[in-house]
Amino acid sequence: MKWKEYGTIQTDKEIQDSFAVCYHEQATVGMEDACRIVYNRIFLLSEAQGTLVVDDTTWPLKGNELFLLAKGQVFAFAPGSVITGYELSFGDCFWEKAPASASNCKAVLFNNAAANQQLSVHPADERELILLFQALLREYHLGDYINKPDALAAYLKIIMIKIANIQAALVSGTDSYESQLFRQFTGLVSKHYSSTHEVAAYADMLGVTARRLTDLCKQCGGRGAKDIINGQLIAEAKRALQFSAKAVKEIAFQLNFSTPDQFSHFFKKNTGVSANEFRERFVKIGR
Repeated sequence: MKWKEYGTIQTDKEIQDSFAVCYHEQATVGMEDACRIVYNRIFLLSEAQGTLVVDDTTWPLKGNELFLLAKGQVFAFAPGSVITGYELSFGDCFWEKAPASASNCKAVLFNNAAANQQLSVHPADERELILLFQALLREYHLGDYINKPDALAAYLKIIMIKIANIQAALVSGTDSYESQLFRQFTGLVSKHYSSTHEVAAYADMLGVTARRLTDLCKQCGGRGAKDIINGQLIAEAKRALQFSAKAVKEIAFQLNFSTPDQFSHFFKKNTGVSANEFRERFVKIGR
């Protein structure tokens, strides 16, 4: 299924306080228009049938699974799709309310969401997550009080940590030290991607060799360290192309490429389309 089969690509509706959670029970969620999201999303689906399309990837829905969608991605449920489960939306500004100790978990899961788009969930893990989502939903529907956003952010932090643990177990089952080092690396990439693209620089920050870092990333994340860095750069480039009017030249220098041509070659090599073609496709459609 391709986006041309949908009428238009609409932009996310504004969410009050950049945070929302809801429960769908046997809900028909087929969409005539695709949605370009400005809020990160988590779907915890206990039961599901149909299809979810994210960017150009099609995911058959089967239930007992998580879907993680990052700001800037385009998604749609195919007509006739039915889901039972939770939908959680949050903006980056709301995430900043969560304790800093959880920042690496978000980096692992959402900085290159395409690598973690769908996660199968073991029944025991699903039961634990459902309890957390139930508690979060109850808190969300309470009347407003002074520290309510902080309470919601605390639940979000716990949910993010639990999902990061599920992701780590699915990918590798590595010990806690290796997982922690991997998360430190992805956290560093999210902070320094615009100043350095070199594996060796991140290895120095972590006190390991570049070879060790690459091996660890393959073990814990299924991809090499360079691929993770490139994934962050592509994600940030896409966001800039979609949500700003900056020229390609300006984006290239913002991401620390030596020349616009170097950036253009990098972008096309990793996405299959030029930066201008990408902007035309995802920004002008539906306007």
